[in-house]
Amino acid sequence: KVLEFWREIDAFKTSVKLSEGRKPFSFYDGPPFCTGLPHYGHMLAGTIKDIVTRFAHNTGHYVERRAGWDCHGLPIEFEIEKSLGINGKDQIMAFGIENYNKECRKIVMRYSSEWRSTVERLGRWIDFDNDYKTMDTPFMESEWWVFKQLFDKGLVYRGLRVMPYSTGLNTTLSNFEAGQNYKDVIDPALVVAFPLKKDPKVSLLAWTTTPWTLPSNCALCVNPDFEYVKIKDGETGEVYILLEKCLGILYKNPKKANFEVLEKIMAKDLVGLEYEPLFDFFVPQLKETAWRVVADKYVSDADGTGIVHNSPAYGEDDYRVCMDGGIITRGGFVPMPVRDDGSFDNSVGPYAGMYVKDADKAIARDIKSHGRLVRQGTLNHSYPFCWRSNTPLLYRAVPSWFVRVEDARDKLTANNAETRWVPEFVQENRFGTWLVNARDWNVSRTRYWGTPIPLWASEDLEEIVCVGSIAELEELSGATGITDLHREYVDKLTIPSRKGKGQLRRIEEVFDCWFESGSMPYAQKHYPFENKELFHSTFPADFISEGIDQTRGWFYTLLVLSTLLFDKPAWKNLIASGLVLAADGKKMSKSLKNYPDPTLVVDKYGADPLRLYLINSPVVRAETLKFKEEGVKEIVSRVLLPWYNAFCFFNAQVQMLKKDSDVDYRFDPSSMSDNIMDRWMLASVQSLTKFVREEMSAYRLYTVVPRLLEMIDQLTNWYVRFNRKRLKGENGIEDTVYALNTLFEVLLTMCRLMAPFTPFLTENMYQTLKTHLPENYFEGDSRSLHFVPFPEVREEYFNPDIERAMSRMQAVIELGRVIRERNNIALKMPLLELVVVHADPQYLEDVRGLSGYITEQLNLRNLVLTSDEDTYGIKYRAEADFKKLGTKLRKDMPRVKKALPDVPSSAIKEAQTTGSLLVDGITLGADDINIVRYFDKLSLADESKKYDEATDKSVVVLLDTEIHEDLYHEGLAREVINRVQRLRKKAGLQALDDVVYYFQITEDPEGILATVLESQAEFLQLVLKQGLLPMEEKRAEAFTEEEQEINESKFVLAFVRA
Repeated sequence: KVLEFWREIDAFKTSVKLSEGRKPFSFYDGPPFCTGLPHYGHMLAGTIKDIVTRFAHNTGHYVERRAGWDCHGLPIEFEIEKSLGINGKDQIMAFGIENYNKECRKIVMRYSSEWRSTVERLGRWIDFDNDYKTMDTPFMESEWWVFKQLFDKGLVYRGLRVMPYSTGLNTTLSNFEAGQNYKDVIDPALVVAFPLKKDPKVSLLAWTTTPWTLPSNCALCVNPDFEYVKIKDGETGEVYILLEKCLGILYKNPKKANFEVLEKIMAKDLVGLEYEPLFDFFVPQLKETAWRVVADKYVSDADGTGIVHNSPAYGEDDYRVCMDGGIITRGGFVPMPVRDDGSFDNSVGPYAGMYVKDADKAIARDIKSHGRLVRQGTLNHSYPFCWRSNTPLLYRAVPSWFVRVEDARDKLTANNAETRWVPEFVQENRFGTWLVNARDWNVSRTRYWGTPIPLWASEDLEEIVCVGSIAELEELSGATGITDLHREYVDKLTIPSRKGKGQLRRIEEVFDCWFESGSMPYAQKHYPFENKELFHSTFPADFISEGIDQTRGWFYTLLVLSTLLFDKPAWKNLIASGLVLAADGKKMSKSLKNYPDPTLVVDKYGADPLRLYLINSPVVRAETLKFKEEGVKEIVSRVLLPWYNAFCFFNAQVQMLKKDSDVDYRFDPSSMSDNIMDRWMLASVQSLTKFVREEMSAYRLYTVVPRLLEMIDQLTNWYVRFNRKRLKGENGIEDTVYALNTLFEVLLTMCRLMAPFTPFLTENMYQTLKTHLPENYFEGDSRSLHFVPFPEVREEYFNPDIERAMSRMQAVIELGRVIRERNNIALKMPLLELVVVHADPQYLEDVRGLSGYITEQLNLRNLVLTSDEDTYGIKYRAEADFKKLGTKLRKDMPRVKKALPDVPSSAIKEAQTTGSLLVDGITLGADDINIVRYFDKLSLADESKKYDEATDKSVVVLLDTEIHEDLYHEGLAREVINRVQRLRKKAGLQALDDVVYYFQITEDPEGILATVLESQAEFLQLVLKQGLLPMEEKRAEAFTEEEQEINESKFVLAFVRA
């Protein structure tokens, strides 16, 4: 119904139009892939973004909300390769890049309509018609501009670096992508002997879990700070060198093992020693420099042998150590026998064509046959897998294009410090630590469906031209009419060399998709080719939000690019949300079916309960949420239904006012009631307004729902319940209108406050409430609640005296209820007397001003307010924390402990004033004791009273729990009223439905019910607004009739339409 209304008035676009000319609030929407359907993580992110941007709009800002789509990259390519049954560069090139990209383009927006429908059903307002896509030419052109700025600043270079490599996708991944998918695997664990050239009977021992890297071993690395041992094995006679602490790799119990320590050797004495190569595949190329011992502190004594085997092409530390040790040289030969698909090439003869992981066994077998395998086992450990293809990652030296980030670490940290993160700890810990250790960023991918890196180079890479726009490309290449920048269009364009090197051709790589999403602040506006002033007036963004996993993804790339381009952060305020898991704490899985379908949950409970459930959970504090459908259901029952029931009650009373008194209710904003509860309720909603404004301005969404719960409790369980008679007109029309005015203002203010959080329910209520508003109450278009401004705090409503009195009244009532419950006395049973005992006259005066509410709510005849503690048996005792006192009093503590219970009540009472208490000659201060007032029945002046007590350590209340006969009859009359109201509800009657009530007693053993109906007739008439008539007087057929039971009596209750 609400969605229909929004569509009818084009609510979102109308609201944006109405806000034109206001101060802009800039928001960036991180682009998702829409190759899959939205899940709870997307819904959480969408809800957070919607709440913040709605609040910004309602507080007087112009908020552009453009949807964005990540269209390039591995997710799309992987889907295409799966559907076409192709893989690897050769097959893709045979298929043709043009055909390949055409297929990718077809599926990019496959689920866009489902996304739109889900996002709209969730109540999120975002512009899908004016969205941005990373595959659009203007977006891609801006990316080229970004890259050219970096290139011109000398921040781009080509390097051979060991990077995480996906053999499933044939491309490198960034370090942050590599950390997204770790799995426990079982790998072979080998201890291999490397005999020294000068003494082949002595072998260095190294341990590895990647046997496939051994054919390209070039060095062994020791830690320069370690001392090693040379041992002789007692069983084989072999002599080994390893770290003494690591002897457990050879022997289960080194203390009992059969070996002899021949000598201890410092690491420096091992450095430079040459050893026999394990394989001779690369001896011709490296015989002068390789197969020597080098040293580096990265070598650990936590596992292995304390000696690490190095294959420079297959480990970051391996490459660095071999380069530093002169094993390999920059631009020189590096053994790289692994192809792009993860198989060995012909340089390692017997293993050629084998996938590296599959070759592990063959390599181990060959090492064993040569007598070089010392120990063989397995290791269960965590290993990185490709986040998209789910294949094991290899660390592999690949020529790639990098952006220099390491030199900008200090600037990144400084710019991050200028931003606000919610929660704060993510900024300082997780993200801050990542920035301190930031590495140069590999922005290139050897892929096809992406934004081509705009570098045209000669074959020897000595001449490189970076292109920053379409116009520049047309000028340099001589081409005209370029409208698309994908590979199939620009790869064929060449640029004449200015150095006589023929034609420059574009390098084959495309941008990493994180470079694309990191460029979105500029590219979504086609900056700097268009919207230059607009961009600078709205950059950095006022707000962004995504999941905590984006600390190494989008948040990071945004900050890197904004820092390198403008030395600014890309945002001012950021909310990092946690992960939404299944109820069992596992990742949500379609195959496991361990979570409820999001669409069904929204259809069943509505969008508002889901929104409130998500933002009232730990997930908005960057913690994990175990999603439970019951939690959404609880939001309905505990929050939304009581709130909506208060709204329905208001409507019913407005209709009754019209029916009974012919008064059309209209809200009067200038009206100011003298009723304390009216003024307290209005002050309470102002406190909520102030709180929500403050918390939302600090982006703390998670604090709002608890306060909303508190407000709903105050509204329903205190204001409406306590003022039901006033609202129903029992105190006259004037007082009724005052009460309705208060209830209306509270309901309207709550709708305006909660509109960003629960857009559907608040809109629904507003459409009824606005019919009672005076003309032009809101300036401008007020057709939708979401067009009207967020409420301002009305300071004139605050009154500390009223708030103090109300809290004291609430305390007295709560204590009275405690006594009733303890004695199993229902609230319908009237009691004779409640005594409130307090020494402070102001406390008693506050309670006296609200005494009518107390007697009504606790169903009392009399309320006694007194400071006469002696008459009512109020005594004092002192309690002490003896553990704390022990350190202070030492040997005197036992004396105090023994004497304290015998200190007279009068002395303890006096200590409240003096601040000290003398106990067996020892003075205790106010901090040493806790003074407690209690009720002593034996000290009562009137021993006939049957009082029970309750205290909150401030006030003592005494309730006379004796059931008096006349009060008992009134209690039974209330039970009769209850049965009438229950049957009305069961029959589906509304407050305005006129009905005549008839009764017939069927069982009444002691005649009590008959007595009650007669003696309490006036009371029944007052409450029910009519009497109960005997059944024999009934002249028409009853439309509902049912037997009722009260204690041991039974009667038939029948309703006839008036």
